[in-house]
Amino acid sequence: MKPTSHVSDPTCVWNDALAEVHMVSVGPMDNRVYIVRCRETGDGILIDAANEHERLLELCRTLEVRGVLETHGHWDHVQAVEQVRAAGYRVAVTAEDASMLPSYDDLLVHDTVLEIGRLRLRTILTPGHTAGSMCFHLEGAPVLFSGDTLFPGGPGATTFPGSSFPQIVESIDRLLFAPLPADTIVFPGHGGGTTIGNESPHLQEWVDRGW
Repeated sequence: MKPTSHVSDPTCVWNDALAEVHMVSVGPMDNRVYIVRCRETGDGILIDAANEHERLLELCRTLEVRGVLETHGHWDHVQAVEQVRAAGYRVAVTAEDASMLPSYDDLLVHDTVLEIGRLRLRTILTPGHTAGSMCFHLEGAPVLFSGDTLFPGGPGATTFPGSSFPQIVESIDRLLFAPLPADTIVFPGHGGGTTIGNESPHLQEWVDRGW
C-alpha cells in the first residue's frame, strides 16, 4: 500500500496484517500527525501532538491511543501537548528537545524499542533539524516516521538555532540510508511521503547544494 499525498480527514494510509497507520493533517503548517495501531490488540500510539487538540483527542479515543511520541520540539509539532496530557495521555520526547515543550512525561533515547500492543517501534535519534530530533521505525514493516529530518527531495531545514546541516546529513546517511531497505516508506512531518530508495541516490546532491 503506497502513502497518500494529501489527507484532510483521518485516513488509514498504510496497513498490513499486523499494523495500521492513520494520518491527519492539522494546523496552519499542515502538520502530519500519525497513529500507529496494533491490529491484534487495538492499542495505538500518536506521533506528534501538533495542533487542533479536539480532533486529535477524538482520534485518540477512536483508535485507542495509549500515549504520544514527539519527533522534535518545534512549536508547530507540540501545540496540542498540554491538552493531550490533560486528557491523560503521556507525552514522550528526547532530553535534548524536552525544554522546547510546555510539558512532558517521559524521555526517549536512541535505539530502544517501544511496544504498541504486539508491534515494536524502534527509536532513532537523528540530530540536525533540532538537537533531539527522532525518527521511529516500525520493526518488521517498511515504515519510517521521519518527523522533519527527511522529506521528499532532501533533509529538513537547518536554519534554526541548534540545527546543523552537516549533522542532519550524517544522521540521514548513517542512521537511515545505510541500515534501512530501499522500499522503506518515509512518512514525514509535513507533506507527502517518499521512500528510502527514492531519496538515497541524491545525498551528494544535497551536500553539494548545502541544504
